[in-house]
Amino acid sequence: MSFQIQGIGTATPRCFVEQDDAALMATQFNAAEESHMRLLPALYRRSGVKVRHSVLLESSTDGSSAQQSFYPPAHGPEDRGPTTQLRMNAYAKHAGDLACSAAQRALLTSTLDASQISQLITVTCSGFHSPGIDLALIKRLGLSAEVGRTQIGFMGCHGAINGLRVAQAMCDAQRDSHVLMVAVELCSLHHQYGWEADRIVSNSLFADGAAAVVGGYGESEPWRVFANGSKVLDDTELLMTWRIADNGFEMTLSPTVPDIIRRELSVWLDGWLSRNGMSRASIASWAIHPGGPRILTACQRALALTDAQLAPSTETLRDYGNMSSPTVVFILERLRKANAALPCVVLAFGPGLAIEALLLK
Repeated sequence: MSFQIQGIGTATPRCFVEQDDAALMATQFNAAEESHMRLLPALYRRSGVKVRHSVLLESSTDGSSAQQSFYPPAHGPEDRGPTTQLRMNAYAKHAGDLACSAAQRALLTSTLDASQISQLITVTCSGFHSPGIDLALIKRLGLSAEVGRTQIGFMGCHGAINGLRVAQAMCDAQRDSHVLMVAVELCSLHHQYGWEADRIVSNSLFADGAAAVVGGYGESEPWRVFANGSKVLDDTELLMTWRIADNGFEMTLSPTVPDIIRRELSVWLDGWLSRNGMSRASIASWAIHPGGPRILTACQRALALTDAQLAPSTETLRDYGNMSSPTVVFILERLRKANAALPCVVLAFGPGLAIEALLLK
């Protein structure tokens, strides 16, 4: 017996925007000069994203969603948009609903009832409030008032991998435990005004979503967490950051990150796989967090992956954008529905610069 993924559920906000429309909306608060306004649509098209969902969009009359309901046009080049307090108010309003939708779907795809969940893990890096999403999940799902609660916060795009690591450890310690792990991010709350490279890249990629995993010990489910790994790369602390500022959370993303991933990833991954009795050649499927097209290309080159092996990641980026921590669970859901072959390696990258990995067998 070993820790197994017994159910997966995902959820996105009802309203969405296509990338070309998002670029047009962004000209209201990203571009101070006419040359920037002309360049912005091209930058958005290079993101690899076709559609993104956001809690901040309102439905238009034809049923699509291309109306921004939160961000006012910039009043000048110094305008940085809504305060962090206003953005956190929006997080408190919307995060619980999205988290509960994903969790309900995860429970439905498992054989468990909400009353059987003994541990609840919540993952988020895009908002703070307390009582938080854990209390919303307990009340709306009918979880036990005595359920254990663990919050994994501010770890970025690899947060769900850390959540599954904690879930596995909990079940290793108490094998009759059943764990619900829920990752929810409202990245669109942190859209940044102004014309800076880091901000434009982030604005063109990030979106909102939630994903949940039900797990525990058992024998029937083939998707089992066999090993996990973590690596903080030397002298990279300033290359990817996520910090609380006066007008939302600000990301720093150095253009050298893909080069570092291409240089460092295969050496570490091959060693980690070897320590777990595996090799790269024995991996049948890959769930790589789509931090952006350049990061996916770096992973493909570093690991000598085919386009088909990378397709679950590129398709998830295309269909949803980068939702931060829930995104790898969206990829796992896609792979499970397709009956993808195992073993599977799950990879994500985050501030540090850190690599997080899971091996599923």
